Formats: sequence, C-alpha cells, structure tokens
Amino acid sequence: MVSGPSGVGKSTVVNALAERYPFYFSVSATTRRPRPGETEGIEYYFVDTDEFVRLRDGGELLEWAEYSGNFYGTPREPVLDRIAAGDDVLLDIEVMGAVQVKASFPDALMLFLTPPTIEALEERLRSRGDTPPEDIARRLVIARWQLEVAEERFDHIVVNDSVEDAVKRILRILKAPHTKADR
Repeated sequence: MVSGPSGVGKSTVVNALAERYPFYFSVSATTRRPRPGETEGIEYYFVDTDEFVRLRDGGELLEWAEYSGNFYGTPREPVLDRIAAGDDVLLDIEVMGAVQVKASFPDALMLFLTPPTIEALEERLRSRGDTPPEDIARRLVIARWQLEVAEERFDHIVVNDSVEDAVKRILRILKAPHTKADR
C-alpha cells in the first residue's frame, strides 16, 4: 500500500514505479468529481454517494475512508482475485484505509510517501491550480496529522524529494520488505 498526503505525488511515483516493477494497481471508488484528464476505471471509479454507501454496506469494499468531504474505498473482489492469483497488488489509499487493510492483512507492506517539507507540500498543492486556498490550509492540517500516524503505523516512510529517488527507495524496500532500512 502506498499512502501519503494530498499533493505529495503518489500518482506520479506509482506510475513511475509501474514502469520498473510489475504489480496490479487497485482502482479505488470515490465520490469526488473527476479532475481534468482523469478517466473512469483508470484513476478511479467515480460513483455517487448512494452507490458508495451501497458498496460499503454490502461488504464490497476492502476498506473505506472519508477524506476532504469525499468517500474513497477499495473494491474487495478484484484485490482478492489478484492476491489469489499470486500477483503483487498496489493500493494507493488514504492513511486510515491503509490501517484498515493492515488489520485484515498483517503481512501487507505499508509505505508512506512524504514531502521533503510541509512547505514543499504547500507549494505542490498551490501549483496544481485546482485547490482553493481554504482547502489547501485544511489539507496541510490533515497532512501533519497523517505524518504523525505514519511514524507510528507504517512500515516505511519514503521522502518524495524526486520521483526517481523515491522509486529507487521503494524498489529497495520491495526487494527486502521486512527491514526498516529506508526510514
């Protein structure tokens, strides 16, 4: 599992990792609106709140969380099918969702992607141009809390100071997943 604050570059790092390491990427369901360039079934399954609640209450989600006023969750069946087939599965999920998955799958590897500094994260959020200033302030508060949780709960913390360096660190971790050498 890969988690980290909004704007840290999770998607960019995961996409770069996919070029160098074979895994099945688990597509999450969300109630948030698509961003420009996002495609249904590729980045997310975009659903309304009623559909999300139906999936959640029907036990069809491996984990779920609310973040920034939207719901996010991992469809259960595709992940379990891929695990049963012997595939590595990568989940790009919110911190509390990752904690839920770890409770169900204790051997799951939890990676937290962090910015070099909170100031760098703020700059990344501002440069995206799709986030109002009040949302940026709220996301920075959440990011500080996520960093605290990550220190306690995640197996590895990887600084995304550059995409290439972050991918190299993750590849090292994947080759020796039971060490905390990259912290």
